[in-house]
Amino acid sequence: MSTRNTDESRKHILIIGAGFGGLAAAKALSKRNVHVTLVDRNNYHTFQPLLYQVATGGLEPDSIAYPVRRVFRRRRNVSFRMAELQAVIPSQHKIRTSIRDMTYDYLVIATGSLPNFYSFEPVAGKLMPLKTVTDALNMRSLIMQNLESATLAEDAEEQEALINVVIVGAGPTGVELAGALAEMRRHVLPKDFPELDMTRMHIYLFEGAGRVLPAMSKTASRKAERYLKRLGVILKVNSQATGYDGATLTLADGTEVNSETVIWTAGVQADTVAGLSDVMKQGMRLPVDATLRVKGYENIYAIGDIALASEESFPDGHPMLSPVAIQQGRHAARNIWNQIRGRELHPFRYRDKGVMATIGRNRAVADLSFGKFGGTLAWFIWMFIHIWSLIGFRNKLVTFIGWAYNYFTYDRALGLIIRPYRRS
Repeated sequence: MSTRNTDESRKHILIIGAGFGGLAAAKALSKRNVHVTLVDRNNYHTFQPLLYQVATGGLEPDSIAYPVRRVFRRRRNVSFRMAELQAVIPSQHKIRTSIRDMTYDYLVIATGSLPNFYSFEPVAGKLMPLKTVTDALNMRSLIMQNLESATLAEDAEEQEALINVVIVGAGPTGVELAGALAEMRRHVLPKDFPELDMTRMHIYLFEGAGRVLPAMSKTASRKAERYLKRLGVILKVNSQATGYDGATLTLADGTEVNSETVIWTAGVQADTVAGLSDVMKQGMRLPVDATLRVKGYENIYAIGDIALASEESFPDGHPMLSPVAIQQGRHAARNIWNQIRGRELHPFRYRDKGVMATIGRNRAVADLSFGKFGGTLAWFIWMFIHIWSLIGFRNKLVTFIGWAYNYFTYDRALGLIIRPYRRS
């Protein structure tokens, strides 16, 4: 069965993935005389930069997730199908999904990325990634379940393993998680678990590179390190994790840390696209030309984390960040329209607006195009940009109210174990 539009005068663009890039492309194309079908395994868009807030109880999932169909309520030329991509069949201009085959005139692949566990793949089930709402809820449940178990533990070593938290990877996600957990340990958990001595709870942050936030400026790294240490986070750089058995994490220097909560934020990789795997390379990303078309194909575009797009300023490919995906989504939409109209395609140029990370209340670092900031000013900039970027007025309002409540009360709705979770 085909989803191709019956109006042959309107080209059918199929977009796989309702992340930042896919949504941006669909919005841009919805203003053109084309038919768009957006396909995703979930029926909602996730604002991934705030997943750590869900994982630590600062926000609920519906604050950072928004139904895809609601985004396009007034766009008659956009359809949505909840399905999972199984394969691309370029020779027949169609894709195979979990519900049926779908044909296309132009295809945009925006399937995003997955956690990269590197040598830890055999024990990935014992680690906690943070890429989806499900991951965030599982992480929250595991932390709370372990704390509940710690109240019953009679052995001090067993209790320590239950309450300690280890984060592997000190990029923005790892740093933000560490800051949020440290503030919970100081302000929230002692009230909820008076029978536990929270001074014995250690939060470790390990980074294989020589500094935290290695993709940001050295100034931002130094400030972030200072903020983390003030919060009591045990920070170790140049520390390579080598093994984990579910209870003990081992480092390359032989150091062992007891913890049943190991959070993995050490890297991501693009998901494999069956049917195009022959052209995928470098972290399993699809190589694209300057116009964002997959090399070797005239009508297949790739954007966001899945795309390996390079330019003079980024010879090894653009960073896997949401601003890149959004800009590429809009650019791919323009080029598709140009291609339909028989016009010249334009090369993509990434406009780097900067990177930010927050480390608890009143502490953040920002490397922006107009300057580098730290402390309270950076925190307010971070907060404004993230609230502004959320989809839907309700989500913006609920997030603002939630953050304001947390700010003045030092409290958060952390304690609900709403989905019993056990690691594999």
